[in-house]
Amino acid sequence: MTNALAAFGTLLKIGDGGGTEVFTSIAEVTDISGPKFKLDTTEVTSHTSAGAWREKIPTLLDAGEMSLKINFIPTGATHSQTSGLLKDMRSRTKRNFQLLFSDSGVTTWSFAAYVTSFEPSEPIDGALAADVTLTITGAPTLAG
Repeated sequence: MTNALAAFGTLLKIGDGGGTEVFTSIAEVTDISGPKFKLDTTEVTSHTSAGAWREKIPTLLDAGEMSLKINFIPTGATHSQTSGLLKDMRSRTKRNFQLLFSDSGVTTWSFAAYVTSFEPSEPIDGALAADVTLTITGAPTLAG
């Protein structure tokens, strides 16, 4: 029997930057992808490397990027150019985020990120939407 979980119910929350930070769910999120954790390596092969095989050592960790698709509400508090993701991108604001997985809130990943891309789409036969990219900076906290 599988232990797989449905992804439905996963939440992405954004912090308000206050002293006692309050997190609000980003409205109308339809898909979330990432973050893409990565360990960089550097080659250290020398003339004495065994069997002439390349050798590598680990260097820096990178939490990468996270992408999300939203039903774009231009005047929505978490989307708009006056108070939301668009405003944060334009003002280059680093925000704290929380990704709460669908396992009844047991697993929460917290991280700081910049909104580095916001691409709306306006299909003739579909909903107003946007693709958003968050670029994570620093070490995330993986709890759960």
